[in-house]
Amino acid sequence: MEFITVLIPIFFIFGIGFVGQKLIGFDTKPLSVMAIYLMLPFLAFQTFYAAELTMDYAIMTLYTVGLAFCIIVFIYFIAFIRGYSLKRTCSMILASAFMNNGNYGTPLIFFAFGEAGLHYAVIIMVIQQLLMCTVGVYYAAKGSPEGGGMKKAFKEVVKVPIVYGAILGITFQFLHIPVSGSFMEAIEMVGNASIPTIMIILGMQLANISAKKIEIAPLSLSLSLRLLLSPVIAYVITLFLPIDDLLKQIMIVLSAMPTAANTTMYALQYDTEPQFVSTATLFSTVLSLVTLPVVLYVSGVLYG
Repeated sequence: MEFITVLIPIFFIFGIGFVGQKLIGFDTKPLSVMAIYLMLPFLAFQTFYAAELTMDYAIMTLYTVGLAFCIIVFIYFIAFIRGYSLKRTCSMILASAFMNNGNYGTPLIFFAFGEAGLHYAVIIMVIQQLLMCTVGVYYAAKGSPEGGGMKKAFKEVVKVPIVYGAILGITFQFLHIPVSGSFMEAIEMVGNASIPTIMIILGMQLANISAKKIEIAPLSLSLSLRLLLSPVIAYVITLFLPIDDLLKQIMIVLSAMPTAANTTMYALQYDTEPQFVSTATLFSTVLSLVTLPVVLYVSGVLYG
């Protein structure tokens, strides 16, 4: 019951976007561009400016990147066996390799592990955001109808400013550059607003999903990778990491989160099968109500 209680506000915000889209009908693409280009960079800056950098952050970065690329390699293997097109392969990567550990995972970790867990969750969230806006944007651009290959994809990656927000935050902290109180408050206002904005946009996109367009086989594969295989891979990785058990447990739980909301926005922005990616986001979010309690319990047995 307590697990359902912590999810109520998360799904309430999704619902705001869903109902708003049904009643009014918004153009979601410019809204998603606004969130990616004008809001998320401030979230990255404030997080890395305030967080004290330790070796754990390097380990969390290697873990996040390693987990994503394990899933990507698996998708390439499946795509080769089944003869998927480049566009389908890229959309499956968007739907399977990136988890929603920001606007879903972070509040869940706070509920399950308290303030100590929240600190780790926020850092992993930003690392995941950086991964999505580089590797995720790369695959979204690579699978777009315009094509353009690797060169075009890399050009799109360097346009995403969240990377520069994180670099600025680390630089300001390392050089001890002060940020005035009022200016920092403005940065925090924009950064903190980015998460609910993304959640509302996700709700809007979910409202556009048509059940008639659902492709069972690739969707089932993406859901299995995201909700089942990912935490198994995460557990294997944590066996070799020199970190405390709390962080290992958090890593496993976050790895089992549903498809990230941002991937829907990237798929929409580059027209890389946004219907498929948003459908995976919807179904993985609903099914996580069943899978996450199991992962929480098992991770607690392993590292609790």
